[in-house]
Amino acid sequence: MTDFIRVFIPLFFIIVFLTAFFGTSFIVSKRIGKNPNVLPKDDSAYGLIGRYFKYTLFFIFIYTVLLFIFPEDISNSFKINLPEDIIFKYIGIALLILSLILILIAQFQMKNSWRIGIDEDLKTELITTGLFNYSRNPIFLGILASLIGLFLTLPTLISLSFLIISNILIQIQIRLEEEFLLKQHDKVYLQYKAKVRRFL
Repeated sequence: MTDFIRVFIPLFFIIVFLTAFFGTSFIVSKRIGKNPNVLPKDDSAYGLIGRYFKYTLFFIFIYTVLLFIFPEDISNSFKINLPEDIIFKYIGIALLILSLILILIAQFQMKNSWRIGIDEDLKTELITTGLFNYSRNPIFLGILASLIGLFLTLPTLISLSFLIISNILIQIQIRLEEEFLLKQHDKVYLQYKAKVRRFL
């Protein structure tokens, strides 16, 4: 199991970055004629959230690559002992796989409305069908599920820190997006918000 996890986790996050971030960004940019990554690069609170989220993703990627190179050192550094460790590892692997499927389906269903950040230049369609009929934020739900999966598969204080920090940043980002969507779609968004929960 240790050898499998050593290979699986880095490979999983490489696939996530190549498909869910770079791949989808490339496809959507070709469709809409602009970069869908619209996170600001200024010193505003919103810009700071985006920057911290990018840093967190970068460090997650580095951490998982180091796991492949130094499996024993990474697995045992700041380790948290979970009861029935092997069961949690299987649950973690299942969550990782499920999270990628969830993210890719949600991105596909968003089509040209998918953005990294808040696009104030173009009015995007409010997607309320498919996975969005059950969760207002299935992509963020998938990201959190992947980080829970990472922690269960690799239970260390570092992986737990990634989960906690990412959850805080996601919670703030969601609320910023909700304010923006309310301005864009007004009563339609209020009705949708009343019907569908933020996560599940």
